Amino acid sequence: MEALYNVSQMLSRSLDYRETIGEVLRILDEDAGLTRGLVSVVEPDGSLLVQLVHGAESGQFESVRYQPGEGIIGFVMEKDRAIILSRVGDDRRFVNKPGIHDPDLPIIAVPIKAAGSLKGVVAAQPVTGDDPLLEERARFLEMIANLVGQSLRLSLQVEQEKRSMLEERDLLRRTVRHQHGFDSVVGRSAAMRRIFEQVRLVSKWNTTVLIRGETGTGKELIANAIHYNSPRARGPLVKLNCAALPENLLESELFGHERGSFTGAVGSRKGRFEQADGGTLFLDEIGEISPAFQAKLLRVLQEGEFERVGGNRSIKVDVRIITATHRDLETAVDAGNFREDLFYRLNVMPLHLPPLRERPEDIPEISRHLLAKIGSEQKRKLSINDTAMRSLAHYEWPGNVRELENCLERAAVLSENGVIDTGLIRFPQRERASHRSSGAAMNPLDRPAERPIASDHPAAPEEAAANAGSIPPEGERSDRQRIISALEQAGWVQAKAARLLNMTPRQIAYRIQTLNIELKQI
Repeated sequence: MEALYNVSQMLSRSLDYRETIGEVLRILDEDAGLTRGLVSVVEPDGSLLVQLVHGAESGQFESVRYQPGEGIIGFVMEKDRAIILSRVGDDRRFVNKPGIHDPDLPIIAVPIKAAGSLKGVVAAQPVTGDDPLLEERARFLEMIANLVGQSLRLSLQVEQEKRSMLEERDLLRRTVRHQHGFDSVVGRSAAMRRIFEQVRLVSKWNTTVLIRGETGTGKELIANAIHYNSPRARGPLVKLNCAALPENLLESELFGHERGSFTGAVGSRKGRFEQADGGTLFLDEIGEISPAFQAKLLRVLQEGEFERVGGNRSIKVDVRIITATHRDLETAVDAGNFREDLFYRLNVMPLHLPPLRERPEDIPEISRHLLAKIGSEQKRKLSINDTAMRSLAHYEWPGNVRELENCLERAAVLSENGVIDTGLIRFPQRERASHRSSGAAMNPLDRPAERPIASDHPAAPEEAAANAGSIPPEGERSDRQRIISALEQAGWVQAKAARLLNMTPRQIAYRIQTLNIELKQI
């Protein structure tokens, strides 16, 4: 009873059956008078593999196998019943493969079962040849085998699930690395080739990277490519859009918080820095954070440690930082809106992504790549003819690749046969101009695709007469002065000023930013 209690305690401690069953064999030897214990486990090929032998080093007999019907162990497996021999050496079936059993002693071998199926065989020998308790010891060993069977079943199940999860993890890692590697960034222009070469070089090291470019140029794709081609590819890639959260939530999101640190903090929570430990943290729209938060971020970048909100314990992390912005940070530094020391800390390795209008030679390849992606989502094959492709190449794309993808997806929805021609290409800026000229609520699907009017071209004469008002012609004043005049006439409402200049709101916002025009609040 003492031995049985100790065995049950041991089996409840761990799911590592090699460790627990080894301890069970020790208990049988020390407390139950059963020595030279052996446990063999059924393999997928149907053989019995000797897993553990009491007193032997782990793995010493790992190559010893019994086939069904081979030796005493194989006989128990084949017949699926226990066997008791008063002197094992007298039985012709005795095959002492491990070389541990004494032929002059009795042997007891019983099957290990779980959920009605055979999982293995346990065998042991009493310490004396003339043992009056042989039958009782056999029944006791059967009880032990039942306990071991449940533990063995759970252990093998967990081990199989663990192997499956590891295989799935490795497959997902290979898939993600392929999807977010260099193949996911399309472009053959000289500017993009330079970017690819810089990404290959910087991926090898832990250097902080600042990715710069207009919205929609693929900054997040470049961050993915850097991480998944770096030594940290096996670690996490954690992303955060700094413009999406107010400052008080941004601090908690990045650094985490302790329980009770603010209303609603019902428990401790890890921040993005802790989640990214051993991997990469991508901070998008870094130019949007406030000066107060910039100081907190600078300390983390310099020291590599921080405190959670409401906590007083410093947490050290190993994180590579990749940031991205569409803003002119140098101008922000000069204006006092962005800390100079933080700028230098982030701008170790700058990558400038060119806008789509500066690499029109990439548009056909990008379009085909996006059509393949859209076609996969729509579960059909999509194509585009040469006329439509030329129309795409002549557009300026203020929204860059993101706008191109939206344009192609809209055209794909309108295409019944999967072929996109020029009649399905819709440029929103041109449609708004046509709508204003006609003065009617024309259906956008009925308008032909035309090359849009560039933002720095004058409006049509009849439209200019109606809308331009007192805005000086382009040739008389600079572009900056024309935009300021339009803003003043529109009461500093950007959408109205854009209509006066025959521009889109996105275009005028970009011009206001690049020309460093200070907006007034009326």
